[in-house]
Amino acid sequence: MNDLTLTTPALLFSAISLLLLAYTNRFLAYANVVRTLHARFKENPDQILIGQIHNLRKRLSLTRTMQLLGIGSLLLCVVCMFLVYIDFQLAGEILFGIALVMLIISLAISIWEIQISVRALDLHLGDMEIK
Repeated sequence: MNDLTLTTPALLFSAISLLLLAYTNRFLAYANVVRTLHARFKENPDQILIGQIHNLRKRLSLTRTMQLLGIGSLLLCVVCMFLVYIDFQLAGEILFGIALVMLIISLAISIWEIQISVRALDLHLGDMEIK
């Protein structure tokens, strides 16, 4: 294995930053939906809204986990760069590996969350279909 250099973890900065921006945008969109559902629920509480609220709660939880793992991955990349800079090569390599695993888990959870979102939208579209 080649030695890890400062540039290797730095390559992930732009990718992780864009990923965190996408996660944040998704979170903000959910926040707006939650506020809308809250107002609708106060006016007319029904079972469909309760189902949507449970779905959103799960999606928000997954989005929070995705964000935490993404931020943790970025943080470990920075610490890794510092360790490589002060010649703690092995510790830097281990932290970089952990950062990559955290990023992989974050992306996998993102796929899971997208699947849940698509199912929720399919239910809405199903209400509009002519039977």
